[in-house]
Amino acid sequence: METELLAELRAVKHRIPHLAGGLVASVDGLLIAHDTHGAEPSGLAAMTAASLSLAQRLADTTGQGDFRESLVRGEHGYIATYAAGASCVLTLLAHPDVNVGRLHLEARRSAQRIAALLTDTLVPKDPRDAG
Repeated sequence: METELLAELRAVKHRIPHLAGGLVASVDGLLIAHDTHGAEPSGLAAMTAASLSLAQRLADTTGQGDFRESLVRGEHGYIATYAAGASCVLTLLAHPDVNVGRLHLEARRSAQRIAALLTDTLVPKDPRDAG
């Protein structure tokens, strides 16, 4: 599974100019896969979980429904987090000159693919469905 997730992280990095890297983590902060350079991935996964918890509470408290994504803009770039199914998140790091619309478009698609990969891995297929 990690190989497929890493391939997806590299593919999204290829599709989004000015993307610095990314990771997939569980909602409780466990690192699953990463393609990050210059950022400590385990610590970033843990911080993603902490910010996710706050974002989920904020969305719930304001009646906005389930968490879908969050975007943090810093002086030197962006940190974007997207739900990848119910148990994981995709976090991407981008340079300040990234096209944010393109970031959202490609990252949402990537998060869906990651969720499907994780579901296929965690839920065994019924062999009777093979034909």
